[in-house]
Amino acid sequence: MQLGLNFGYWGSGAADNVALAREAERLGYHSLWTAEAYGSDAVTPLVWLAAKTERINVGTAIMQMPARTPAMTAMTAVTVDLLTNGRFLLGIGASGPQVVEGWHGVPYGKLLGRTREYVEIVQSILKREKPLEHHGEHYDIPVRGGTGLGKPLKLIVHPLRPNIPIYIAAIGPKNVALAAELADGWLPVFFSPKRINVFRESLEAGFGRRTDGKNPSAFDIAPTVSVVIGDDVNACRSHVKPNLALYIGGMGAKGKNFYNDLACRYGYEEAAGRIQEFYLAGKKNEAIAAVPDELVDEVALCGPRERIADLVAVWREAGVTTLICGSGSIDAVRTMAEIVL
Repeated sequence: MQLGLNFGYWGSGAADNVALAREAERLGYHSLWTAEAYGSDAVTPLVWLAAKTERINVGTAIMQMPARTPAMTAMTAVTVDLLTNGRFLLGIGASGPQVVEGWHGVPYGKLLGRTREYVEIVQSILKREKPLEHHGEHYDIPVRGGTGLGKPLKLIVHPLRPNIPIYIAAIGPKNVALAAELADGWLPVFFSPKRINVFRESLEAGFGRRTDGKNPSAFDIAPTVSVVIGDDVNACRSHVKPNLALYIGGMGAKGKNFYNDLACRYGYEEAAGRIQEFYLAGKKNEAIAAVPDELVDEVALCGPRERIADLVAVWREAGVTTLICGSGSIDAVRTMAEIVL
């Protein structure tokens, strides 16, 4: 199992992030990752980190597909891969209806079909075997019904790698299966290694549909895991609970919240219902208090070094191949390297 480091959204601590990135590289981490929602984008800070490092891989977790055409994503991937001398990992995802429709102004639509077409178009562009032409339900290239002047084009730049690794963020059963079928890696959020059976059937179904001949053993399972190190386990958990409450309670409407659904699939139906009820009523403190300690312990690494060392074994046994640490602490970065690497 290798380690990654997720910086999340870019804030005011740019200098600290560079120091963290350089330390992760020195310690032998596999990759650095950035995220985006409706603030900082994922690509710009990633290139900044890449310019400040030399060897470590750099990935997006994730670039929002609805924010970019597939061709724009392919152009960005090729450019960053060239600038970093082959260190780029392309992580993409659908985001959620609130952001997609409320921020980007794009209908959320049919997630599975759109993702399949998106990945196929990106892969086709990277291969550069012929001018791009795709006529599907979601993407029409060259577009029909426009000026009539559009024509199939081929990427001008020659990619350093025509097979830049593609990672798909997914937690729903069908989306996880799609990631296993099409992608090189999977970026699950709030992943519980104790609940790998929740995902096993989807992963195996996706692997069974692969047509590229790649061995499933090469598929990178790469969850982002909050890491909070300290002597007081409860105090450490308190750093994780607000984020869980936000996603389980507030990232989606009632009946349309993927993260709430995931908590239910893990067996926390009652707690998930209370968290959402409190959060949607504006009672955020109560929502945070309703997050069970047991759920935090399943999806995060909290407590003293010895406790985390014991917990890490479960993640390895579950088949996690890249454990992406969510932490802004240089001590945590060093401790995880001591434990895992």
